[in-house]
Amino acid sequence: MPLVNPLSPNTNPDVKKLAEFFNETLGFCPNSVLTMQIRPEIANAFINLNMAVMANKGRVTSALKRLIAYVSSNVTGCRYCQPQFDVRN
Repeated sequence: MPLVNPLSPNTNPDVKKLAEFFNETLGFCPNSVLTMQIRPEIANAFINLNMAVMANKGRVTSALKRLIAYVSSNVTGCRYCQPQFDVRN
């Protein structure tokens, strides 16, 4: 049971917009993002970091970035995001 329950993606227009961004880039909106929305300044900083990393402005594709995230998660033993990544795309 979490100490802080995540907000619904439909809580307000800002949360909905962020949930849509993650649904488009990851295929899901992580509960961590919805939980951080309780403190919007933290959520916005995290999301801006994620957007900067995932932006396709270099030679590394978003698919390769997702694969790197999956591999690094696997190496460190973090099972939180592993089932969420579809490395076939």
